[in-house]
Amino acid sequence: MPKASSDAKPADNLLKRKGAGTGRKQKKKAAKDPNKPKRPPSAFFVFMAEFREQFKKENPNNKSVAAVGKACGSKWKAMTDADKAPYIAKAEKKKEEYEKTLRAYTTGLATGKDGEESDKSKSEVNDDEDEDDE
Repeated sequence: MPKASSDAKPADNLLKRKGAGTGRKQKKKAAKDPNKPKRPPSAFFVFMAEFREQFKKENPNNKSVAAVGKACGSKWKAMTDADKAPYIAKAEKKKEEYEKTLRAYTTGLATGKDGEESDKSKSEVNDDEDEDDE
């Protein structure tokens, strides 16, 4: 018994039919801007950065990331609100700094100042100015 269309492969038919019934077009993700400031860490992550250093000093043979995370999480849960207060304050300070830099970043985008003026970083520009002075 001959096939109806011998040149079409079964895989091609599946690919053609896969999105046929949805009625929606697939949207492409917007590209991430590498110049956008990173979000600030939470109070737990501020604590974890400090705890990780202390844990490594006490347990130099431990190479397990999971063990560090578990120990940090259990200690964070055991801490009182008074013990957590300095980390919360540091996190709030970092959040305020982030909001300032984000506002500056967004106003820079709104005015059309994308930073495409120069391919050199600020340190390279400063180095060139120092060489001119000599």
